[in-house]
Amino acid sequence: MCDSVAAVRSETAAGTTLFAKNSDRKPGEVQPFLLFPAAHHPPRARLRCTHVEIPQVAETYRVMGHSPSWVWGFEHGVNEHAVAIGNHTIFSNEPLEAEPGLIGMDLVRLGLERGRDAREALEIVAALLETHGQGGPALAPDGAGYHNSFLIADPESAWILETSNRRWAARRASLAACSNHYALKADWEIASRDLEPFARASGWWQGTDRIDVTAAFRNPHVPAQISEGRHRRTRAWLSEARGGHDVASFQRLLRDHGAGATVWTGQTATSDEEAFFTVCAHSAPVHETTASFVVELPADRSAPWPAWISYATPCSSIFLPVYLDGVLPDRHACADARGAWQTFARLQRAVSPDPVRHTPRVRARFVSLEARIEQERRAVERAAAAEEREPAAELVTEFMRRSLDAALAEADAIAESLR
Repeated sequence: MCDSVAAVRSETAAGTTLFAKNSDRKPGEVQPFLLFPAAHHPPRARLRCTHVEIPQVAETYRVMGHSPSWVWGFEHGVNEHAVAIGNHTIFSNEPLEAEPGLIGMDLVRLGLERGRDAREALEIVAALLETHGQGGPALAPDGAGYHNSFLIADPESAWILETSNRRWAARRASLAACSNHYALKADWEIASRDLEPFARASGWWQGTDRIDVTAAFRNPHVPAQISEGRHRRTRAWLSEARGGHDVASFQRLLRDHGAGATVWTGQTATSDEEAFFTVCAHSAPVHETTASFVVELPADRSAPWPAWISYATPCSSIFLPVYLDGVLPDRHACADARGAWQTFARLQRAVSPDPVRHTPRVRARFVSLEARIEQERRAVERAAAAEEREPAAELVTEFMRRSLDAALAEADAIAESLR
């Protein structure tokens, strides 16, 4: 499933574009955080993605993002040019292609590795989609696939891209919210050449006006309660706080359980009700939030700049700063029991039997740690800004290691105290 939001710099307190996403996947799916360096590739090189092999390009950029452990691509991430992308399941009238292609997570990473700004990344994703399609398992190695939408942002802009097999449409947005259904109307700006002809030939669009993407392509048989409540919530939240958005407010949204509540009260609704599905997802067996991501996309990238990540449900976790500069601590990328994802998943399981009582205790301990990490972050970044690139990278590398070690130790201690 998933929810993403973006606010361009004119809508934020610091005048810097913000992007955030909750990755909602099958409960228990391990989702480490990975960093890949920039690279140059030889002519005619090939690249193996999750299901298919495609031609490699001459140069790829430095990227980092959350990646389900069995997938080549990213659920969401950012590159060295401050381009951020996230994907979401959407439900089309059009059956998914039977042949394997590039799944949405592959397209996120490919857009980041190859795109220097949001528009270029969008065009790269669209061209790859038209060439290779998006068939094949995406929910699990032996599970179903799905059509995708994408939110793509850079320091100057944000774009919403919605697809159906090899067809697509996109538009810019200053405040953007994406969930698990089509949202583009006749307000799209660019699209694949066959978008409208295909919809007319299929009998999905018979109007005389410009094609309404949602009216033509959205599958009416998929229950609306899966995503409509979350989409209304994120859109309303963006509008209510416009001009005042910051990293902390985006983190609060990712922890939202409805009407601003950041404590999950346990599942009292059923999957037939909208209340079953909240931005911070505890909606097993349909989906749960397995990783979260917030990034401020700076125009000036001369010094190290952070993104913030969390593992498992963000209401029972902590947002940690990570940097494209430097070396990411191994336990971020580790999928086994000693890794960061597994540690915070254990804490989530400890909280879940009595979330009303346990979540405030978890948050109280993490709020204190987050404040200490934030204070150190500012000092480290000031010091790094005064250094050359290599010593600056060493500073943020050591800071990432200290922050992660402290967070993992606290998570283990809290989980033990809840037994």
